[in-house]
Amino acid sequence: MLDTLEIMKRIPHRYPFLLVDRILEIDLENQKIKGLKNVTVNEEYFNGHFPGHPIVPGVIIVEGIAQCLGVLVFEQQGGEGENPKVPYFAAIESVKFKSPVRPGDQIIYEAQIEKQKRNIVKANGTATVDGKVVAEVKFTFSIMDK
Repeated sequence: MLDTLEIMKRIPHRYPFLLVDRILEIDLENQKIKGLKNVTVNEEYFNGHFPGHPIVPGVIIVEGIAQCLGVLVFEQQGGEGENPKVPYFAAIESVKFKSPVRPGDQIIYEAQIEKQKRNIVKANGTATVDGKVVAEVKFTFSIMDK
């Protein structure tokens, strides 16, 4: 399990855009990762999305899944080394949002690499709240220098 400080050693994101609070599992053999985000009413995006009816923007959920994937890529490389690589979005092939996420919810992110060829990674992910899928995504990343 990795806490926020350990996550920040692995990916470049920082407040207010670090969207993963903890990594729960890393399975290098099956190229899977699981992380979590505790959603608080103090999140910056709630100031405008939507006042009086706060819900987490879908793009934020997708980014949280992608940040977990960034941690997985880091771990696959065996640590930082001299020139750490980071995944950048190349495409989002599909995304489905199934239910809103609100303050007080705990999002569980799961991501898995489906295929990797050199620096191109195809992956998919889900976000769940209380065991219910709230988002699904399939995307492509390009692994580049930090």
